[in-house]
Amino acid sequence: MSMTIALEAFLTLPRGLLLTLVLTFASLAAGFAVSVPLAFLRASSNPWASAPVLAYTYAFRGTPLLVQLFLIYYGIGQLPLVRQSFLWAVMREPFWCAFIAFTLNSAAHTTEVLRGGIQAVPRGQIEAAKALGLSRFHTARLIVFPLTLRIALPAYANEVVGMLKASSLASTITLLEVTGLARQLVSETFAPYEVFIAAGAFYLLLTLLITQGFQMLETRWTPTANRPPPAQPVPRRANGKPPLASAET
Repeated sequence: MSMTIALEAFLTLPRGLLLTLVLTFASLAAGFAVSVPLAFLRASSNPWASAPVLAYTYAFRGTPLLVQLFLIYYGIGQLPLVRQSFLWAVMREPFWCAFIAFTLNSAAHTTEVLRGGIQAVPRGQIEAAKALGLSRFHTARLIVFPLTLRIALPAYANEVVGMLKASSLASTITLLEVTGLARQLVSETFAPYEVFIAAGAFYLLLTLLITQGFQMLETRWTPTANRPPPAQPVPRRANGKPPLASAET
């Protein structure tokens, strides 16, 4: 293993971190915004509202993200209707193709995550909101959605980490994020071992930071009643020894 090449990789790959982070978190933000109304439709008992969302999530969760990315980048851009419309200004850019593919994929996964959280909200909370005279919209906004976030947070953390790692697929459509720069560096140095170890180290560091951030959120959002009680100090006698157990009379 060449330490010179490894050091060069550690100095070169951070140039792709910004693109990796922008692509990952922009897609997650857009996907989350799309998934919130879809999750309520998916959790609805009305099959006319739930079935189309189920078809969408089933299709995007059941096919590889790489296939979806290629269909958008190589497929949609070849349609004459797209090339002759205003959409071509967007679809000819690799970044926007990756953003659209990642957003649609993330929205499908997040919809199912939030749907599980919505269905796990205690029924008594909803009945109490009805008893207070809250409308369905206010019940969803003030009661169901905050509780859903708490319930679904661990599963959504996995989705964030998964999207971070999936962002490496953007390198297949010429985007020079961390993996794209790593592939370019390998073609120049012919040292894949050193370069991809460095790339893996960057992804591992980002994953660790994201995981720690979600653990802090979980701790902050955990209700006080569910937290373990603080340890009580053991009382001491004047000589510093613990008190003797009182004898039963």
